[in-house]
Amino acid sequence: MWMLGPLGFTAPLLLLGLLALPILWILLRAVPPAPIRRRFPGVALLLGLSDEETQTDRTPWWLLLLRMLAAALVILGFAGPVLNPQTDEPGSGPLLVLVDGGWADAGDWARRRDRIDAALEEAGRAGRPVALVQRSDLAPVAPEFLSADRWANRLAGLHPQPWLPDPEDQADWIAALGTERFDTFWLSSGLEDESRAPLLEALEARGTVRVLENGRPVLALKPAIYEDGLVRLSALRLGGGPEMEAELAAVGLDPAGVERQLATVQLTFEAGEAGAEVELSLPPELRNRVTRFEIVGQRSAGAVTLTDDSLKRREVALIAGREDREGLELLSPLHYLEQALAPTADLVDGDIADLLLANPDAIILADVARLAPAESDGLVDWVEAGGLLVRFAGPRLAGSDVSRNELDPLMPVRLREGGRSVGGAMSWGEPKGLRPFGEDSPFFGLDIPSEVVVNSQVMAQPDPELSERVIAALADGTPLVTRKRMGEGQVVLFHVTANAEWSTLPLSGLFVQMLERLAISTRPSAPDAAELAGTTWTADRVLDGYGRVELAETLAGVPGERLAEGRLAREMPPGLYASGDRRVALNVLGPDSVLEPAEWPARIAVEGLQVARETPLKGQALAVALALLWVDLLLSLWLSGRLRQLRRGAVALLAMSLLGFPGGEAEAQQGDDALALYATNEVVLAHVVTGDSQMDGIAAAGLRGLSETLFGRTSIEPIDPVAVDLESDELAFFPFLYWPISLEQPIPSAVAYGKLNRYLRSGGMILFDTRDADIGGFGSGTPAGRKLQQLARPLDIPPLEPIPEDHVLTRTFYLLQDFPGRFASRDVWVEAAPADAEKVEGMPFRNLNDGVTPVVIGGNDWAAAWAVDERGNTLFPVGRGFSGERQRELALRFGVNLIMHVLTGNYKSDQVHVPDLLDRLGQ
Repeated sequence: MWMLGPLGFTAPLLLLGLLALPILWILLRAVPPAPIRRRFPGVALLLGLSDEETQTDRTPWWLLLLRMLAAALVILGFAGPVLNPQTDEPGSGPLLVLVDGGWADAGDWARRRDRIDAALEEAGRAGRPVALVQRSDLAPVAPEFLSADRWANRLAGLHPQPWLPDPEDQADWIAALGTERFDTFWLSSGLEDESRAPLLEALEARGTVRVLENGRPVLALKPAIYEDGLVRLSALRLGGGPEMEAELAAVGLDPAGVERQLATVQLTFEAGEAGAEVELSLPPELRNRVTRFEIVGQRSAGAVTLTDDSLKRREVALIAGREDREGLELLSPLHYLEQALAPTADLVDGDIADLLLANPDAIILADVARLAPAESDGLVDWVEAGGLLVRFAGPRLAGSDVSRNELDPLMPVRLREGGRSVGGAMSWGEPKGLRPFGEDSPFFGLDIPSEVVVNSQVMAQPDPELSERVIAALADGTPLVTRKRMGEGQVVLFHVTANAEWSTLPLSGLFVQMLERLAISTRPSAPDAAELAGTTWTADRVLDGYGRVELAETLAGVPGERLAEGRLAREMPPGLYASGDRRVALNVLGPDSVLEPAEWPARIAVEGLQVARETPLKGQALAVALALLWVDLLLSLWLSGRLRQLRRGAVALLAMSLLGFPGGEAEAQQGDDALALYATNEVVLAHVVTGDSQMDGIAAAGLRGLSETLFGRTSIEPIDPVAVDLESDELAFFPFLYWPISLEQPIPSAVAYGKLNRYLRSGGMILFDTRDADIGGFGSGTPAGRKLQQLARPLDIPPLEPIPEDHVLTRTFYLLQDFPGRFASRDVWVEAAPADAEKVEGMPFRNLNDGVTPVVIGGNDWAAAWAVDERGNTLFPVGRGFSGERQRELALRFGVNLIMHVLTGNYKSDQVHVPDLLDRLGQ
């Protein structure tokens, strides 16, 4: 191939024909020959007459130029022009394709995947075995070198992780590399990390290394900080650069429970600066609704920071049972509580009835003994709805008969009459210290200062449930703090006063820590390892590499010490972690994080990610040449005067054929007619266009595989499946629609929903596939499940039930009890049977009607299990070994049963089939 800049020619010798163009110019100028003058007397008779046909004595230069251009395009077209022809890079032997695969890659992941695909194509043409490795997901095994086409089939499952490569995992992987030589194709995120240098050294020792990076800016957010009534947001960008603006959004739930942007603010990076800050003022009600902050337009986990208790200041109500003693502040029952809670909580006071209307997060009663019946009933309802009631003892409570003979609903234990005094002037004992907190206590792991002692306390009555309700005790085992659950809330009793009269506990830092563990107050900063020691945290919600918030349903608990380290990994991804009533956000960036660009040695040439696709231009060149010849024909007719003799219709037809613009409505009508003829002459399976090209390709390949299975095993002979646009295509032509659920799919219009409802009412079937059975059962617990609910809400869908054992789908062609796809969940839902459907005597199945269930809903990713390429090769793995092939076979059988059910209804419920079915069931 001969190259001329970005243009190549597959047959460059034909370009020598361009040298003949000057000769052609001369020849065309000589035809027709110049006229010869002759005198003829009879010409006088012709004077005054006009000839409609004329012929110039010489061809105009602009017409010659047009013909030369058409001839040149013909020569160029047959020379095989190719734009951006792909040239194979030098090298042979195994090739390692290494991608960082962290959150910094998520913003341009599609481009990286295209570049990987191009590298695999290049290796496939060269016959090089390839290994594809993701640095953020390394296993301590040597890379597996396979054929390029096998890796190309797995490329769709490659996604960025919400963490950066782990140095320890990388060290283990380097140790497992062995001595085999290979070249490396490294797609770098552009972020500097401590493990990059040793990895580069190990790879260069085994072959050449090519590095590719993208020059786009990488933006990230630090955790939000709440100070002085303002939320401070800090953003970072990689490598500085010119002045740049970014929009930050506070996202949370509105009063209706719908997630939306609650506030936005503009942030400006100054020229050359890698960081920027902005402050956001939010009212407490709105601030407490914020679940995350994000950089608008950025698609990565680093551009999202989740919020936790540090941002959500709790509202705490304080109520004392007696007034201050003549203004002695230190003797006030609420003084130490106010000092401990004021920096981290919003304190309110007032009557109990008014406070209940304000619905605070916690209510603290300091030495409050008796409550009015209305107050008591209101507090009970408030606690059972999720409130936290904390009570402190004191002289009033000790001298009352509250919770003596019978357990008071607002007390965790029954109390003895009077109290206990130790270490005082009238007692023989010494003040008592605290026993270390047990593992089941919310205070487990807190250090107990030696100066914390108790002089007096109220005593708990021995009861069978007392040991379960003690969460802190003195050294002699007597209860110090007790707790009981009430509905969604809890009641906690400190058996000492809230001031320093009965103990030194309120004078210590332990008092503040215990209130924090009870989630009465929140801290403005993340807890450290000492505070988290001895606790276990479970993930509530996690971030994926793209910054999307997902439910965490299968992750194991994380020790508090591990959480304090903040080192992200597969077992501890970024997300919101909970322990009791406390919430801690683990974000991609910490308060001290920085983004530094990767620095490569001078010997490493860093390339870009641009992929210039090879584009043949032969057809375009010949088409333009043909168009120029049509123009030449029209101009020649015009010059000769013959154009006026043509009918207007012929001229219009000629112009339309020249310009290639047939009427749009006619073309659309022809397209609709062609679709109607194609879909009604034969059985055609269809899938809904989601807008995700990868997902739509899998759906088409899946229906192709199911169609081939039906053709080979049944009397149904489907032709190639088609993609259906809900907005523009007619649905009535198709008996079956496969609808994979995409999170990015737009909500159909009202017109489209009208067509869908008509389709379902007229006997059509839609198979909704959330493709998420590997991470959760069918339902709204997954993002795809929630998206399905959103898409299906306007549809006229009847009541549903899991497929019963006697449903016709279990026997329309094959006898089945499981309906797996690529995943093997049993959560598959169909239209519920009529309430009066009962077994008829002599029949093993219920007497169902002849209708077809309009919808089938599941998440087993059936299209991936059915999918085959043009040669009939399966595209995606299913399970492992023989069991996996068996699962794929069952998936195909389910597809066969599904289509047979669509086309034949519930005919297998008829009495005539009972003997055959009983025989096949082995009864």
